[in-house]
Amino acid sequence: MGVTLSGELLRGDGTPAQRGWVRIEGEHIAEVGVGRPDDALAIPAGLIVPGFVDIHCHGGGRGEFTSANPEQIDRAVFTHRRHGTTTMNASLVSATYDDLERQIRALLPFVDDGTLHGIHLEGPWISERYCGAHDPATLRPPEPDEVSRILEVGEGRIAMVTIAPELPGAIESIRRVVAFGARAAVGHTAADADITRAAIDAGATVATHLFNAMPPLLHRAAGPVGALLSDERIWPEIIADGVHVEPDVVDLALAAAEGRGVLVTDAMAAAGAGDGDYRIGDLDVRVRDGVARLASSGSLAGSTLTMDRALRRTVSLAGRPLAGAVRAASTTPAAVLGLTDRGVIEVGKRADLVLLDEDLDVDRVMRAGEWI
Repeated sequence: MGVTLSGELLRGDGTPAQRGWVRIEGEHIAEVGVGRPDDALAIPAGLIVPGFVDIHCHGGGRGEFTSANPEQIDRAVFTHRRHGTTTMNASLVSATYDDLERQIRALLPFVDDGTLHGIHLEGPWISERYCGAHDPATLRPPEPDEVSRILEVGEGRIAMVTIAPELPGAIESIRRVVAFGARAAVGHTAADADITRAAIDAGATVATHLFNAMPPLLHRAAGPVGALLSDERIWPEIIADGVHVEPDVVDLALAAAEGRGVLVTDAMAAAGAGDGDYRIGDLDVRVRDGVARLASSGSLAGSTLTMDRALRRTVSLAGRPLAGAVRAASTTPAAVLGLTDRGVIEVGKRADLVLLDEDLDVDRVMRAGEWI
C-alpha cells in the first residue's frame, strides 16, 4: 500500500512552491497533484523537496571515506542522510597510489549496493601552491597512464576526478577521465583563464569548490574563476557555509550560473559531530566553532556542512530564492551525475524526498520510498 504526503511542493525545476501532494508506491513517485489530496490518511508536511544530492563529500559523524573502514563509511553516509542527502559521492584526498587503490577498493561495495553513487578523486593531481588540506608530499603531475590505471581500479565507479589543468599531462589526463565515463573537474589549480578554457575544451565540466584553492577573479585577469563561471559547459560547485565563500559572492555566483550552480558540502568527519580534533588523510585538523582548519597552517580543511544547512544559508545569508536553492541542492547535482531518475518531484522518479519545516529544518527524509 502506498503513502501520500500533503504540503507545499518545491519540485526542483525552479518553479515556486505550491500547495500539492505526492503519492508514493514502492520506490517511486506514482502521482503528483495540486491542491489537497482526496486521501484522508495523507501525511501532512510543511515543505516537500527532492532529496539532496552531494557530489563532493569526505565524511561526517566522525567517519571518513579515506579510512577504508566499513563502519566509518556507513556512519558518514547515515549522518548526511539524516540531513536530507539521499545521493552522494565519496570524496578522497590526495594519497600515494597504494593508498588510493586501497581506499577505492574499500568503497566499491558501497557503490555496488547503492549506498554511494560513486567515488570522487580530489587529487593527487593538483597544484602544490593551491593544495589546501592535501598533503604536499603526495602530490604529483597527472601522468596519463597512471590516471588510467587508477581509473581501472575503480571499475567504472569513479564518478569524478579533480585535476589542475596547468600541470604536465593534465589535458590528456582530462581526456582519459572523460573517456572512462567520469566527470573531469578543474580545481586546486594555479591555471590562468586560457589554460582553464583548454581544460574545458578537453572535456572538463565541473569546477571543484569555485573560488577556493584557485587564483581570485580580478578585473584584468579573469583566471580560472572567470573562465569557469562564464562557460555554460561548467557546473560550478559552491560551499555555502558562510566561511569558504562570502554570502554576497555566493549570491553573485549562483546568479551568474543560473541553473548550473551546485551546492556541495566538502564535509569532513566533523560534520554532524561537533568541535574537536580530527584528521583529513594524514593531516591533523582542528574544528573550532564549526570551522575546520589544518592544525599546521590554519588553512581551511573542508567544512562541517550538511546539505540542509547549505540550503538554509544559501537562502538566509546569500538571499537566493528558495526554489533556486533547492534546484542547486537537488536537481542540478543529479544532472551532473547523469541521474535522470531523481532530483525532481515527478511521476516515475525515485521517491527521494525531504520534508522541511517553516525554518527549513529537516523533519523527515525518504529515500527510495523508505523513511530514514
